[in-house]
Amino acid sequence: MQIADSPLARKLGSFVLLTDTELETLEALHRRRRRFVAGKDLVHQGQSDQSAYVLAKGWACSYKMLPGGTRQIVDFQIPGDFFGLRSILFRTSDHNVEPVTKIEASEILATDLLDAFQRAPRLATAVLWAASRDEAMVVEHLVSIGRRNGEERMAHFLLEMSARLMLVGQGDRTGFDCPLSQYLLADALGLSAVHVNRVLRTLRHDGLVTFQRGRVTFHNIDALAELAGFDATYLDHDGPLLR
Repeated sequence: MQIADSPLARKLGSFVLLTDTELETLEALHRRRRRFVAGKDLVHQGQSDQSAYVLAKGWACSYKMLPGGTRQIVDFQIPGDFFGLRSILFRTSDHNVEPVTKIEASEILATDLLDAFQRAPRLATAVLWAASRDEAMVVEHLVSIGRRNGEERMAHFLLEMSARLMLVGQGDRTGFDCPLSQYLLADALGLSAVHVNRVLRTLRHDGLVTFQRGRVTFHNIDALAELAGFDATYLDHDGPLLR
C-alpha cells in the first residue's frame, strides 16, 4: 500500500493537505511494524516507559480497569488511529489497550514524534487535531452514558463508527464490517450484554439497522441519525483546513 493511501494518511489528510515531505515523514513512522494477537494487552495501566502505536490493521480497545475487577471501555481504535500517546507523555500509562482482533501496529517512541514534528511541523498540528477529535468523541461517549437511552446510545455509537471507518476507506453509508461482540459493546456503552441484545433486536425490528455475523447494515441511516440526535460536526470530517 502506498503511504498516501494508508489509513493514517487518509485520516490526517482530512485536516492537512499532506505534502510529499509530510508523507515521507509518515512513512518513516511505520518502520517498526509489529503484529499482536487478540486479547493480550500491549499497553498496561500503571506501566512506565511505554511505547505509542499507530494501528495499521485490525481493531483494538482502550479501557480502564476498576478495583472490583470490572472495566469501562473508553474507545475502540481502528486503522489510522494512534493509541498509547498519553503513555509516552505521562510518567505512567493511565489506561490499558487490548487488541480486539489480530492487529498490525507501528511502534512509535517519543523521539520518533519529535523528529517527525521537526522535519514536518504541520504534522504536529494534524496529530493535535487527531487528539482533539478523540477528546470530542470521549465527550460524546460521556453524554451517551449519562443521558441517552439504550437505543439512542447504540445508534449514536454505530453512526460514529461508520463515520470514522468511512474516513479511512473501510465503510460506506450501507454499513461496515465490525468484529465487536455484544460483551464488548456492553462494556463500552454502559449496558448489560442482555440489554445490548435487546436494543439491537429493537433497532432491527424498527427497520433501522442490523448487526449480524460481524456486519453492520444500515437500512435507514437518516432515521437512525434522527433517533440518536447524531450530529457529525464534532468529528470534523469536512476536509483539509491547512493546505
